[in-house]
Amino acid sequence: MQNRGLLKYKLHHVFFWMLIFGFWYFLRYEDYKVPGRAFTVTLIKVTDLALMIYITNYVFLPQLFYKKKYAAFVLAFILLVITSSVIKMNILGRIMNTPQLYSLSGDLKTRIYDNVIPHFFLVIAGAAVKLMIDYSRLQQRMAETAKEKAEAELNFLKSQINPHFLFNSLNSVYFLIDKNNTEARQSLHKFSDMLRYQLYEVNGAKIPVEREISYLKDYVDLQTLRKDDHYSVSFNYSPQVRGFSIEPLLLIPFVENAFKHVSSHTDKSNFVKIELSRNNGQFSFSAENSKEPAKTTDPYSGIGLNNVKRRLELLYPGKHELNIVDENGIYTVDLRLKIE
Repeated sequence: MQNRGLLKYKLHHVFFWMLIFGFWYFLRYEDYKVPGRAFTVTLIKVTDLALMIYITNYVFLPQLFYKKKYAAFVLAFILLVITSSVIKMNILGRIMNTPQLYSLSGDLKTRIYDNVIPHFFLVIAGAAVKLMIDYSRLQQRMAETAKEKAEAELNFLKSQINPHFLFNSLNSVYFLIDKNNTEARQSLHKFSDMLRYQLYEVNGAKIPVEREISYLKDYVDLQTLRKDDHYSVSFNYSPQVRGFSIEPLLLIPFVENAFKHVSSHTDKSNFVKIELSRNNGQFSFSAENSKEPAKTTDPYSGIGLNNVKRRLELLYPGKHELNIVDENGIYTVDLRLKIE
């Protein structure tokens, strides 16, 4: 389907330039007495114009103009038009045996007026059309992104309905546990803090990274209680990971995935390693776990990771790098975010 769309897109271009060629030829074919000369001259002029427009639209605009290198764009544009015009006049002059088109002794003002100046306006017109198309596509993408974010927020709000009931129930269970059972009370207290964080603290666009770390640590502590001596669990973060905000609940799917798929070897170590660091305006997160060959038939497996990948695309466009490696019995997630 994508190849068909691309082919259709290219055919549109071909038909457009064929139309330009036919119109141009119809207007000027009577000016040339030599048979076939009008066709050759028209082909050279249309090809020259097309090359300038495509170079401007698909090289100069994305590489210079859209990156706010305006001076470089203007300079490159002027050099392109002048160079292309000189080459075109040289070719036409030799084909039509008209030395004044390419010699230095010809009427320079007339040549500039007839060849260079029209190119400026025609190529600028082509660039203007490309700018309008790109702007329209950008507006459409922004509207789609806003819609997806609104749907994600709605789904998140829906997911909070049942946790409210669970949170209130946990508070009641907490007081039923024997006061001497400190470990059970502390564990339930951590779980309650996690629910409180999900219900009441992550409604804003971003939250302090320190709060997200506290949430992750509570989750790791609870998961550690379920593991015996055959498992090694580590959670480390550098002191520099503070003083900035990130999207809430962005990292937890990776941590959940690490514990969900950690191996259960009896003859070698099983481990989960979580590390967070900050360096040169970049926040780094990694989750690594030992892993056995995939045996799961769960149809919902991987949905959490797919969701967080989509969130990253929406919330950190062009500002994140996610690498996932699954080899040699080790599953590694490496996420890097550009932070303000």
